[in-house]
Amino acid sequence: MYPLKNAAGLAAFTITLGLGGSAKACTTILVGKKASQDGSTIIARNEDVDTAWAKHFIVHPATNNGPTTYVSKSNSFTVTLPKQALRYTATPDWEKESGQYQFGEAGINSANVTMSATESGTTNKKSQKADPFVKNGLAETSMLDVVLPYIHSAKEGVQYLGHIIETKGSAENNGVIFSDKDSIWYMEIGAGHKWAAVRVPDNKYAVIPNQMMIGSLNLKDSKNYLASPDLVKFVKKHKLNGLKNGKVNFAKAFGTNNKEDSVYNRPRVWDGQRILTPSKIQSITQKHFTMFMKADKKITVANVQKVLSSHFTGTKYDTNGKWVGVYRPINVPTDVESHILQIRNNVPSSIAAVQWLAMASPATSVYVPFYTNVNNTPSQYQKGTSTPDNTSAYWTYKETKILTDSYKDKLVNKDVTKVQKKVKKQLNANLKDTTQKAQSLSGSQLNNFLLQANQTNADYAQSQFTKLNQQLMIDASKQTKIVQDKNL
Repeated sequence: MYPLKNAAGLAAFTITLGLGGSAKACTTILVGKKASQDGSTIIARNEDVDTAWAKHFIVHPATNNGPTTYVSKSNSFTVTLPKQALRYTATPDWEKESGQYQFGEAGINSANVTMSATESGTTNKKSQKADPFVKNGLAETSMLDVVLPYIHSAKEGVQYLGHIIETKGSAENNGVIFSDKDSIWYMEIGAGHKWAAVRVPDNKYAVIPNQMMIGSLNLKDSKNYLASPDLVKFVKKHKLNGLKNGKVNFAKAFGTNNKEDSVYNRPRVWDGQRILTPSKIQSITQKHFTMFMKADKKITVANVQKVLSSHFTGTKYDTNGKWVGVYRPINVPTDVESHILQIRNNVPSSIAAVQWLAMASPATSVYVPFYTNVNNTPSQYQKGTSTPDNTSAYWTYKETKILTDSYKDKLVNKDVTKVQKKVKKQLNANLKDTTQKAQSLSGSQLNNFLLQANQTNADYAQSQFTKLNQQLMIDASKQTKIVQDKNL
């Protein structure tokens, strides 16, 4: 039950649910600093687009005299921008619209503030009638580029984006994540001009599908909850669900929890919580899951990678088996990139930010760690289109996915897992070593060092997967012959 990429080339795919909106693909993981093993804040998301759609990884330079007006080439959304913009990373689509990058999706700015946008969702008919989405309002295509360069904390990101939604309107239902070294904020846009956000508890994590998850809002507690003005009055006036004792349950007021969610969304929450809190026995068919959970053990980046790579792995619902098409898994064939944005609290701020990036499917790819305090990215991450090539990072890792598709776990277990373990071990060792060495550097020396570290990691991982793909060609051909001989 996978959605199809729409004709406009949007970086999300859509299934029509007969609701006030449409459900799109992606899965988000949030990990508070006291829930992580090393005290990092961690936000992560799989971006699902198409089976052949390259993503790039770039750096936008800082400027003191930037453009003061932004106009989206996709829907004519227009907003005034500050002249001063921070440097920031992004993972945009390969295809530009009139020379303008689109769907920046995820990045970290020079203030060590992260943003991941967006987790697409669905809106119920009643709330959409009360406050319809705005055709030329802010959409996912533009969101990162008009927000991330101008914020200095996670909470400021919510407030900055919230002001845009209130004044310019939103074109769609979205979940947006911000983090800094101290906090993570999760924000949901539920209607044309209505939004809410919650601070993730430091000692908890969340797994979020394409379904609104923010529950009861204590708007008197501005340290942990924020929302559009007069939200309570709006919900009361339009007789939306979720109003109780003067508090709004945002998901009930604006979201859905129906039959489609039972196969497309809630099973992913079950899977992620199963992996991180195995002590809590739950059913994949239950109608409600707690948004913020405590993990059985402190969460590492590797644990987050495991969740984002899961296709109900190791359960009877594994989509590599007989359950294909019954429940929508976290990892799907249309993953184009998966990012983990980590702000470390045990190192100097100049090297605290790491953007882990797995191109194509995280289940058959590898997460490469990139320092973001740089002014450029490895060249192979600035290449790739919808046509296969032999040089871009995207197509190297996509080839691995394609070569294993016909025999799935057989070739993954035989060839891919071994290489993944080897590469992960080396990349982690590299990160530990370069982090230690970088602490004595500053200025241009540090920048050059981090640039080289990123290039070394990118080259090493890609070379190993290029060799893996050559072996997979041989082993896939052998499997084809085995199947052919059995049928004779």
